[in-house]
Amino acid sequence: MTRRDVVVTGLGATTPLGGDVPSTWQATLAGTPGARKMDNDWAEKYSIPVDFAATIAVKPSEVLAVPEIKRMDPSAQYAVIAAREAWQDAGAPEIDPTRLGTVVSSGIGGVWTLLNGWDTLRERGARRVLPMTVPMLMPNSPAAYVELEFGAQAGAHALVSACASGAEAIGYGVDMIRSGRADVVIAGGTEAAIHPMPIAAFAASRTLSTRNDDPAAASRPYDTARDGFVLGEGAGIVVLESAEHAAARGAKVYATLAGVGLSSDGYHITSPEPNGRGQISAMRDALADADIDLSAVRHLNAHATSTTVGDLIEARSVREVLGSVADQVALSATKSMTGHLLGGAGALETIFTVLALHERVAPPTINVSDPDPELTLDLVRDEPRRLDDGPLAAINNSFGFGGHNVALVVTRD
Repeated sequence: MTRRDVVVTGLGATTPLGGDVPSTWQATLAGTPGARKMDNDWAEKYSIPVDFAATIAVKPSEVLAVPEIKRMDPSAQYAVIAAREAWQDAGAPEIDPTRLGTVVSSGIGGVWTLLNGWDTLRERGARRVLPMTVPMLMPNSPAAYVELEFGAQAGAHALVSACASGAEAIGYGVDMIRSGRADVVIAGGTEAAIHPMPIAAFAASRTLSTRNDDPAAASRPYDTARDGFVLGEGAGIVVLESAEHAAARGAKVYATLAGVGLSSDGYHITSPEPNGRGQISAMRDALADADIDLSAVRHLNAHATSTTVGDLIEARSVREVLGSVADQVALSATKSMTGHLLGGAGALETIFTVLALHERVAPPTINVSDPDPELTLDLVRDEPRRLDDGPLAAINNSFGFGGHNVALVVTRD
């Protein structure tokens, strides 16, 4: 049976750089840093060594109705905001509900609801715990609320694979369409974990940057002075559609989601396998799934979180996969601007990858004043770079704690 091609027809986001895709993308191309001092006393009150993060640019209270905010954890709020934008961007397609699916993931879930509920229980007793607490904190809550928003009946899924969650959700959405389960899938990732407990925990694991004196320059992938990632928040959602369905309704098509590669390291709960075994496997599988010539690859959006070890493991893995064509591939590390959205990162970076091909421009990487000499790839620094005319392919990498590896291949004519 002929495999169904899957195209991207809608994009939606709310991020540290903007409340929608256009503002986020323009800020990205301009090299705008999203990290900023937090307007709270958490660092002083709890002795947390980090007092900054890439906080959301537009608060949900400016977009959602009060009843919606009261019944949704921030992670679900972000997902619904992004999904509404993506759906409208896709032209609000008319579709049989049984042919519409949702896959919306989060790496951590409703941590604000969970911890606030525990505080309420300890301080005010069981009777004051909100009756909506469980539906708000469950990790499938964002997927469920998006499903309810659009009446989707082909399935609502919430894959949890740490920082690879958003990309894996998109990959699963591709599989839903290819298998014939759905014609349209709303897919992506979301995260709202800028809370003192997760920040303290990440700081304790020495994975967060502590550049409190200069937050805007803290996320610096591949720089010799990199010292950890910047925690971010937000959501990225795409509308995936079978090419036939999109053509039948005359939909705008951004690009084709041509290849999905998944693997696991089988190595360590937090550290990537040192030789990049799983990362290499995911990228090669995605390229094989896309069935394209390696020479077509002109762009790669790296996972590149700005950690001392992780950045170079990925860089070596990319060099191994791309081989002789590596020098023609424009490498972007957009977490230098957005921070690390955890479960939302892979979805947002898929949007960036789609737009890079659609507009034929690779976004910049900022804060790299002294590139690591072990980086042997063509890093796009400070200014966006024009991509070639003609057919293009790009890779988006997403890797997560637990050894989860996801690579997506995007193409355009």
